[in-house]
Formats: sequence, C-alpha cells, structure tokens
Amino acid sequence: MNLGGDFELFLDAIPGLLIIDRYGKVIYINEQCADYIKVDREKSIGRYVTDVFPSSIMPDILKSRNKYNTCFYFQDGRMSISTQVQLQKDGEVTGVLEYDMIQDINALDDLLSQYAEKLKDEMAYFREQVRNFKSTKYSINNIRGSSPKVQALKYQIELAANSSSTVLICGETGTGKELVAHSIHNLSSRAFQSFVKVNGAGMAESLIESELFGYVEGAFTGARKGGKKGKFELADEGTLFIDEINQMPLSLQPKILRALQEGEIAPVGSEEDITVNARLIVAANQDLRKLVSEGKFREDLYYRLNVFPIMVPPLRERLDDIPELVETKVQELNKELGKSIGSVEPGVYRKLREYNWPGNIRELYNRVEAAMNYANGDTLRMEHFNFRADNSKINLDELNQFDNPIEAMKKEAERKLINEVLMRFNYNKTKTAQYLKISRPLLYQKMKRLGIEL
Repeated sequence: MNLGGDFELFLDAIPGLLIIDRYGKVIYINEQCADYIKVDREKSIGRYVTDVFPSSIMPDILKSRNKYNTCFYFQDGRMSISTQVQLQKDGEVTGVLEYDMIQDINALDDLLSQYAEKLKDEMAYFREQVRNFKSTKYSINNIRGSSPKVQALKYQIELAANSSSTVLICGETGTGKELVAHSIHNLSSRAFQSFVKVNGAGMAESLIESELFGYVEGAFTGARKGGKKGKFELADEGTLFIDEINQMPLSLQPKILRALQEGEIAPVGSEEDITVNARLIVAANQDLRKLVSEGKFREDLYYRLNVFPIMVPPLRERLDDIPELVETKVQELNKELGKSIGSVEPGVYRKLREYNWPGNIRELYNRVEAAMNYANGDTLRMEHFNFRADNSKINLDELNQFDNPIEAMKKEAERKLINEVLMRFNYNKTKTAQYLKISRPLLYQKMKRLGIEL
C-alpha cells in the first residue's frame, strides 16, 4: 500500500478530526467531522473554530498547561466524547488537534456494559472510601485481643449494630469506649451517614446547649449570622456519640430526654422545634446508677439511655491480650517514630502482666511509646521500660542521707502519685487535677516543686 497516496484516506477515517492553528482558526477538518457537525467543509477552513463549532473548547487548550484533554460535547441532541491534543514545535504551541472517541450514545452504552462489573467493583470501593471519610475513624477490626472478654465485647457490638436502640457504653478511662462507639456505627445500617461526636466534660453549660442543639441568628451576643446547626441536627439519619454523658449538666438532661423520646430539639433562641432522627450512643466513666442515687443524674434519662448497655472490660481483666496490644502499637509507632522494632523480649510481657493498669490500654500504649523512644535496635527490652524496683522495702541507708527522711518519703510518694495519675489521664492536667481534688494552678505548683516535667 502506498502510504503517501492514501494519506487523505487515513485522515478521513478518524472520527471528528479537526485541527486549528495557534490563532484558533480551522486549518483542517475531515469530511466525517464536517458531516457530523453539519457544516460545509471548504467554507470552514480559515474561520475561527467557535464560528464553525460553537461548543468547541479547543481555544482553551491553546492556553492550557496540559498537552492532552478529554471532554464531553452536547450539541443538537447528540453527545460525543472528544480528545484534544496540543501541537507543539520547538517548545511553542502551534495549534490543537481534536478527534472523537465516541460519537454515539449507544456506543457509550455498549462500552459501559462491557465494563459494568469492573465499574461496579470500583464504585463499591469508592463508596467505602466515602464512608470512611464521612463517618468514623475506627472499626471493630481495631479492637485487638482474643480473650473471652474481648470476644464477648465484639459479640455485643454486633448485636448493638443490628439494633436501633440507644447504647450506653460503660467502662473505666482508657478502656476504648469511643472505639466501641465507632465500631457500632460502622457495622450499622447508618454506616454511610454521619458519625458526630461531642464530649460532655470540660465545657460551660451554655456552650454545651448550643453545641448539642444549635442556635438561631441573634440568639445571643456573638451568635453567628444565620445561626448554627447543633450536633443532633448534624447527626440526622446518622449516629450521635456523647462521651462522658455523666458530666452533662442536670439542666440540659431534660432536653436530651425529649430528643430521645420525641425526636425533636429546640435550638437556642428558637420558638420552633426541629425533627431529628439521630441514633444516640453515649459513654460514661462513672456509675450512672450511683449518680442517680446521689441526685447528680436524672433517673428517667438513665433508664432511657440504659436500653442496650455494654461494659468495656478493664485491661486488668484481659491481661492475656497484652502481647497482641503491644505488637499492634509497636507496628503503628514504627511508622511514626521511624523505628524498626521487630520483637519484644519475653520478660517484658511477664512484667507487664504483673501490673494493675489503672489507666488501662491508654496507659499501656503510653508505656510502649516511652520504651520505644529509648530503643535503638530491633528489640524492645526490659531496660527500655524502666520498670520500677519493688518499693515494699525501704532503703534506710539511702534515706539516711536526707536532712528530713519523713519529708523525703512524703515527697517521693507525692511525686509517684502525680506521675501515675498523669499517665492514667494521658497527661491531661485538668482531669489530673480533678482526680486529685486540687486546683489546676496548685497541680502546676506541685509538679514544678517535685521536678515533674510540665
């Protein structure tokens, strides 16, 4: 075949072939393209491209940084998918070439049907990504351990996920109550809807009310123009997680009860109620029944919350899970700290099981992170954890060096207590001061006096 002689034949076989120069004027249009867009081929040469084809984006490609582009065209009730290629010579743009990949909606339908299964799988993947982006940070797979206590906990989570009832998660600080709440949402029918979290502790009463129920414009000085949606409204059709519900002021508890019973909330400053459908999950680190008996928590709200109770076990009741918990945290910290720890000395696990873990998993993870900062090799060893020696016996010879041995003992006991409480609350000074029943400024004074790092 004579390629040179058939040059026009080749060009005419390309659907929708159109070429413009650097000024946007048509320098070539094949017969197929002219017929498709219903123009006179000869009269089109030399005219500005949008005068020939009004929908053309070719002038934009002349100025674009991208050498290639693909777009949809819709004109005269027809659809085409076209590709534009920037033409360059000696580094300068000299024009744009465009051709059609598809000129028929039926051809597009055939193409999509060929890839239907693949597209279905990819859509499922993207739906999962959207769910992860929109909702929760954790899933039930993040609950580590295989002890009977953990297996029972996971079973309860699965039951709760299949229900629409309010869930009350109880457990000590640091046991992973928030992780349980995330897991329930992720397994529930609301998984593709919003997961909204609010903490009932450490916030002024007026702020908690507007945070939960929102406010209308002009509700108070400094209110945002147009008002603001509250957490209940943001969680509509999804899940609202209230952590430390035991800290919720008594004055707000009737509004929460009404939201649960009636599905209605009243934004601050509004005379109209808003209907919401948010599934409520709450967590408490104190015994709500005891708070009810002390008059610190409404009895009717307690019974309304305690529909599906879940107790998260403390670490001391699942010590056999410590190796798996440690290994998981080590892998995570290897990436964060740039370490390459591959093993843990067996004696470490034995020693960790001997401890009572008042701060639970959070305290364990803090100890692991501290140890990894001391480790240089690929193994975590006993010395990296700085395990305390048995303090049941007093070293009288060492104590004798102090001018006032009794005061020295008191000071050491105070230092040890503050350090333990700080570790339990993940070094949160406010919670530490509350636990020790002292003011935050006094805690800072004691830490400075005892040489505890601020």
